[in-house]
Amino acid sequence: MSLRRIATGRSMGLLLCAFVLQACAPEQRATPGAMPPDVVVHTVAPEPVILRSELPGRTAAWTIAEIRPQVSGIVRRRLFTEGATVTAGQVLYEIEPAPFAAEAEQQAATLADAEAAAKLAQLQEERYRKLLPQGTVSQQDYDTATATLAQAEARVRLARAAANAATISLQWTRVKSPVAGRTGRSLVTPGALVNANQADALTTVSQLDPIYVDVTQSSAELLRLRRASQSGRIKASSSSRTVRLKLEDGTAYPHEGRVELAEVTVDPSTGSVTLRAVFPNPDGLLLPGMYVRAEVEEGVDPQGILLPQEVVTRDRKGNATVRIVDAQSHLQVRPVTVSRAIGSDWLVDGGLSAGDRVVIEGANNAPPGAEVHVVDAS
Repeated sequence: MSLRRIATGRSMGLLLCAFVLQACAPEQRATPGAMPPDVVVHTVAPEPVILRSELPGRTAAWTIAEIRPQVSGIVRRRLFTEGATVTAGQVLYEIEPAPFAAEAEQQAATLADAEAAAKLAQLQEERYRKLLPQGTVSQQDYDTATATLAQAEARVRLARAAANAATISLQWTRVKSPVAGRTGRSLVTPGALVNANQADALTTVSQLDPIYVDVTQSSAELLRLRRASQSGRIKASSSSRTVRLKLEDGTAYPHEGRVELAEVTVDPSTGSVTLRAVFPNPDGLLLPGMYVRAEVEEGVDPQGILLPQEVVTRDRKGNATVRIVDAQSHLQVRPVTVSRAIGSDWLVDGGLSAGDRVVIEGANNAPPGAEVHVVDAS
């Protein structure tokens, strides 16, 4: 290749670069005069926010009565249907009553004999009391008659107590339910031998309306709520301590409950506190041992600030930040503190105040410090 060709090629290249630079120069001069980018902002306005926590829980029967015999004998009949609803005082089992009926009859006869002997002793004591002033009977005879009457009356009381005990044992052969509720499966059949106050229950009766729901809450969360309540940031409302339920299949339970008890001790294995709520259960939908999710209303934040979750970002250290527009219409990054999610929003605890303009759209159109054109979201 000749030197002339090389020189010609270099000249053409320099001319082309000069043309490109000349074409770009007007565009660079126009950038400072371009319109600021648009950003959509939401003006912060604190409002009352209801605070709720969703906690795991288990249902528990209002009352569980374990049915046990109070006398020993052979089960004669079972008088209920397993799983059926029974009333308080309804007979569930019948233990063979013949031995107890005979004992009751014997004790009744003993009582009658004792009462007859007491009557005779009383008559004798009355006669001696009348004859004593006349000297017909001695003082010793009268004292003996008085002591005999006292002994006879004591035997009457003893016989009456034995007769009452025998009658009670006879009544206990009819095993009754102490509460109204639904029965469990029977653990004995007719013909089985049962013993008084045995360890194994014959069956159980559970009262399910109302019903308990025991939920667990971490002790750290409980402390945070108490501090917020003491500082006045969270206030109790008329519906505080109200609880709603979600069942295992995700459906909502139609009835509301109320928190009735908070345990005074923390479980050392889980670091949690048990809360007990009471729910109406008229349809028997809730059964003991069911897993549920309880939504507990804790109170109201009267000056709550909510922001959409997508507006809050994290820096390299994991701290929450938002982009705001200052009074000079410049874009700024503001660190904030968020405590919990409420639906699709974050509850902001610190970093923002009323009147701050938070960017909800167009935050990536300009770097921090750049001037922007504000469009109100409303």
